[in-house]
Amino acid sequence: MKRRYGYRRVLCELRNQGWQVGHKLVYKLMDHMGLKSKVRPRKKYNSYKGHISRIADNILDRNFTPGESNTVWVSDVTEFRVAGIKIYLSPVMDLHDRTILAYELATSPTTKFTSSSLKNAIIWHQPAQGLIVHTDQGFQYQHSSWRRLIESVGGIQSMSRKGNCYDNAVMENFFGHLKTEMYHDEHFASVEEFRQAVDDYIFWYNNDRLQQQFKGLTPMQYRNQALEALIT
Repeated sequence: MKRRYGYRRVLCELRNQGWQVGHKLVYKLMDHMGLKSKVRPRKKYNSYKGHISRIADNILDRNFTPGESNTVWVSDVTEFRVAGIKIYLSPVMDLHDRTILAYELATSPTTKFTSSSLKNAIIWHQPAQGLIVHTDQGFQYQHSSWRRLIESVGGIQSMSRKGNCYDNAVMENFFGHLKTEMYHDEHFASVEEFRQAVDDYIFWYNNDRLQQQFKGLTPMQYRNQALEALIT
């Protein structure tokens, strides 16, 4: 048992299966059976800022619920230690449906590493002009390579205010879930084993993890529903 679901998501799953139950009953039964989800500790990867080259305005301004897919993307970098080696993850998330559009893993948080995840997201999902891409003020996002990718699709760069993690809270929340549900209290014998675990988790997160804000739908279910509505 991976202990990834608390009583709220168990309740969503039961209701999706047609059970008419309330949250108090589900909580009581899970407590009686000793079924608890993992509790996540707080630890954040701090990107070295170095010399400031260019800081973008906070265009997003904590508007975490855009009305359509492919209009607001967010990204960040987080750090893991596996088999004595530091591993960095750079995902790109669509803020509308919380889908992870692309991601990269590397042993160094370089500008090439972060740009690769954004480049793949652009190639695979073809956003229209006006796309907002929001990050913190990490040195990778101040670099010209990141800005050029955003400008190549007529996009707009947005950055959190200095030292304010709440300006990119949805991505921070994703990192918290990933580390609690996939990384903490787990042992990985090699970097390759860890990479496979990340691949498996992100696939599960996109396609199987129920989201309360989407009324029990997964990110991909909500995304596909929204895209189909645009077509029809």
